[in-house]
Amino acid sequence: MGATRKIDIFDTTLRDGEQSPGASMNTEEKLVIARQLLRLNVDIIEAGFPISSPGDFESVRRISELAGYDACVAALTRAVEKDIVVAADALKYAKRPRIHTGIGVSESHMRDKLHLTPDETVERGVAAVKCAKRYVDDVQFYAEDAGRSDYDFLARMIQAVVDAGATVVNIPDTTGYSLPEEFGRRIKHLMDNVRGIEDVTIAVHCHNDLGMATALALAGVANGARQIECTVNGLGERAGNTAMEEVVMAIRMHEQELDAHTDINTREFTKASRLVSTITGMNVQANKAIVGANAFAHSSGIHQDGVLKRRDTYEIIDPADVGAGESRIVLTARSGHAALKHRLEELGYSFDAEKLDELYEAFLNLADKKKEVYDEDLESLVNERDREDGALYALESVQVSCGSPLKPTATLTVRDPEGQLVTACEWGTGPVDAVYKAVDSIVRVDNDLTEFSVQSVTRGIDALGEVTVRVKAADGEMHTGRGADGDIIVSSAKAYLNALNRLMAGKR
Repeated sequence: MGATRKIDIFDTTLRDGEQSPGASMNTEEKLVIARQLLRLNVDIIEAGFPISSPGDFESVRRISELAGYDACVAALTRAVEKDIVVAADALKYAKRPRIHTGIGVSESHMRDKLHLTPDETVERGVAAVKCAKRYVDDVQFYAEDAGRSDYDFLARMIQAVVDAGATVVNIPDTTGYSLPEEFGRRIKHLMDNVRGIEDVTIAVHCHNDLGMATALALAGVANGARQIECTVNGLGERAGNTAMEEVVMAIRMHEQELDAHTDINTREFTKASRLVSTITGMNVQANKAIVGANAFAHSSGIHQDGVLKRRDTYEIIDPADVGAGESRIVLTARSGHAALKHRLEELGYSFDAEKLDELYEAFLNLADKKKEVYDEDLESLVNERDREDGALYALESVQVSCGSPLKPTATLTVRDPEGQLVTACEWGTGPVDAVYKAVDSIVRVDNDLTEFSVQSVTRGIDALGEVTVRVKAADGEMHTGRGADGDIIVSSAKAYLNALNRLMAGKR
């Protein structure tokens, strides 16, 4: 007997997820992720906060056109008429538009942030819902910081907005403060004390400040919630949000107990995770549930023995169900075009003949240095080519001289936007410092390097080295750059140029 309650998945990777420091995305990058969300078959895509910037407005508009009838598209607003009018304009091409408006309901928010009395807060929330209803039929109201609000006042607020025409009421644990059992009681209190609550959808939006976002969301579902707000990889402000891959697989594992199911295409999870990680520069920890590199890895001899005899001895999820199944083709320098094309297609990539030839040359260069090329290596090669396409400045060559007692020196050649080759030579405290000074002498743009990290793409001493950097522009905007190569000095140069190219593209 199947679960009867359908749980809607409301993805806010492009709105709340993007608010994670250093994870900002431009419109084109948001469209790439939106296409993947459609492949995941999410029910609602929160595309942005239109009043916040022209870029967010454009993202909401274009995602509205992209989604068609396949997904509802939501736009966030404050309980401010101008916000709502701008959101309605951004959503005008959406086939299934939703305005997501609301206001803080905890004593802290009303007193310290809004400077409103409870009566004034209710009045403003009702006015926002009524205003939004003039533009769209589907209006979602969020009661910000509901996790720390008074039970009776929260019920009063939700009753008022339901009476005003809200179709979805969002109960966020904005600060990640609650315990799962208490949060479940809060949802049940609304189910028992708000007239007409059975005719609207209760949504839960939980943050991970205490590491319990998924547990909080599931407690909400167990007590009557029918929509979960979440993000790919749990991306979001501070410690992040409920991770879509975690909460969806938890529901799948416990459909009967929860009387709940989703329509998510879980086989797209791994691809979605890697895509969001690549675009935002926010790496996924190796032991991350469902999509981490070690999620289905076994190093203990006891575990290996058990899994080889029967997979579910230690694995409750089939890796293939979340798109993490290993390919059976081993790629080496002896592999041809057909083998490379087959493996790339298994990873979800498709290229024309010319692009495939370029990738094959890069693949051979890498395969000559390694005994085996892994899936992660291929994805790094693909991403590296994408980063180079259309770049204002492209790295042509880099050479360093360093060691004790030598002074670290770098000679760098870059192709500029006019196609001219420009060479610079600089010295620094180390080889990377020398390379970055040489880049700065060619690409003259004010910035502050705030983060530099390097990690291996795969296992082994011959692994590709991938460098991630973050630079802060003069206006305070953060930009992330990535570069991958067998030589970490070359990776470092590529990553810094990638970040500066993104910075300049953002200015343009």
